[in-house]
Amino acid sequence: MRYTTDWKDYALLDCADGHRLERWGDIVLIRPDPQVIWQGRNHPLWAKAHARYQRSKSGGGAWETLRPMPEQWQISYGELRFHIKPMGFKHTGLFPEQAINWTFLQQHAEDKKVLNLFAYTGGATVACLAAGAHVTHVDASKGMVQRAKENAALSNLADKPVRWMVDDCVKFAQREIRRGNVYDVILLDPPSYGRGPGGEVWQLADELQGFLQLCAQLLSPQGMLLLNSYSAEFSPGVMEYLLGQSLVPQLGGTVSCTEIGLPVESTGHVLPCGSTAIWQGGSTC
Repeated sequence: MRYTTDWKDYALLDCADGHRLERWGDIVLIRPDPQVIWQGRNHPLWAKAHARYQRSKSGGGAWETLRPMPEQWQISYGELRFHIKPMGFKHTGLFPEQAINWTFLQQHAEDKKVLNLFAYTGGATVACLAAGAHVTHVDASKGMVQRAKENAALSNLADKPVRWMVDDCVKFAQREIRRGNVYDVILLDPPSYGRGPGGEVWQLADELQGFLQLCAQLLSPQGMLLLNSYSAEFSPGVMEYLLGQSLVPQLGGTVSCTEIGLPVESTGHVLPCGSTAIWQGGSTC
């Protein structure tokens, strides 16, 4: 499993009874996690959290404030800075386990042309800009693209070469193919379910292989593609097979996949938080 120990402003303090106890800067949050099936809380800050996300029996949920806290605050990962804000569906505007991929991208993205699809609030975009990449950032949510712009500005990267696109990712990829555009690096962080700005429905299991075949037409043969998944039905082995079937026959190259996770401060164990599959073409990426 891949994970980073470089976080200073974030920590997974403990996890038990279906929840995570997390420190985001000076703010402590409790969020549900269905993978946490064990019991035994091992950290005193469970009783001193600032807020917790409560799931509703009818679906969804809401944040419950337990102690005074700001509506929004900032955290850093190295030279990268991000806004944090409790939002719907237990989100905070950042996936801290992705930091291991930001570090990986910064080692490979210098002077590269990067396409970040389903790009959310721009963690990977900011990392690539800091490394000297030219980035096209695409997300269907206007609000998330705006937050990504704010994160780039926080990191003093607002003047770097980036295109901010509010668009359906499938339709954008199809147009890029018609334009003849090619990218050195493509990043994919698709949701299990989502809707585009025009009401387009996205179902991961139904759409992913076809979408990867579109991406194959946008990739340099010496390029790289990273695919993230948080879906339980997509094991690392399934993701590796899917990338191999979708990209290797056309482009060659190699595929690998591992789980990514977060170290748990109270126990020393690592909590699995999804998987990243990587296709790499030639040796220049």
